[in-house]
Amino acid sequence: MSLLAFSVDVEDYFHAESLRRFCPRSAWDSLEDRTVGNTRRVLDLLDEAANRGTFFVLGWVAERHPDLVREIAARGHEVASHGFDHELIYRQSPDAFREDVRRARELLQRLSGQEVIGYRAPSYTIVERTLWALPILAGEGYLYDSSIFPIRRRKYGIPNAPRQPYRMTLGADTELVEFPLPTVRLPGMNLPATGGAYLRLLPLSLQEWAVRRHLQNRRALVLNVHPWEFDPGQPRLPVGLRVRWTHYHNLDRTESRTRKLLQISTFQTQTDVLRELDLLP
Repeated sequence: MSLLAFSVDVEDYFHAESLRRFCPRSAWDSLEDRTVGNTRRVLDLLDEAANRGTFFVLGWVAERHPDLVREIAARGHEVASHGFDHELIYRQSPDAFREDVRRARELLQRLSGQEVIGYRAPSYTIVERTLWALPILAGEGYLYDSSIFPIRRRKYGIPNAPRQPYRMTLGADTELVEFPLPTVRLPGMNLPATGGAYLRLLPLSLQEWAVRRHLQNRRALVLNVHPWEFDPGQPRLPVGLRVRWTHYHNLDRTESRTRKLLQISTFQTQTDVLRELDLLP
């Protein structure tokens, strides 16, 4: 089997941090919710490719769409946690973070019938100043995290972090496995390989090359998507030029690009890949 994983951050367009100015948390329940239909588009793509993936479900979504969580599990995929309220970690206290990830895990386990062992932070906000969150995850029963992006960005990233999955020792008898977001190494820097906004913004040829390179070198890679990125018909908000590009550009190409990448080889869950690497029991 390949070491390629597929993952989905199950959230809607109005959860995106870049739209928070227009979609404050207090307004979420009044906004058009398009999560179920968009997530089913991703599920159907995986069925078409006969592949499995890991769905990092936001607790807020699971509470409102419990049948969607059950469907994800019933269709053979891993259910993991995206936290509950999509709050960036560096805006939370340790106690608030612990309550957020505990609440999400308990709900997702009850709905899916699975043990939830994986976590991804909203907007990849496990950064140098929030490494305190990792022992909390381990203490709450999570076995792996997939939040660290080994790149340098304004709001996220740990550029000197390992680029392949690894086991972290967090203290006496405390460990957690990290499955970092995908990069390729260029002289003096790491470049995002694919996934998320990069799936839409980077040349597809570069992404195909990166996936094939990881496959040929038997290196792990996770391709990550958001359901709202498959939805060019989502409401358009009066954002500035930068957010217009990062949030809306190429929404009409996400599905075709994902399909082409899925055709390269077999993708599986992140837990499956970590087990092949002997990083999880």
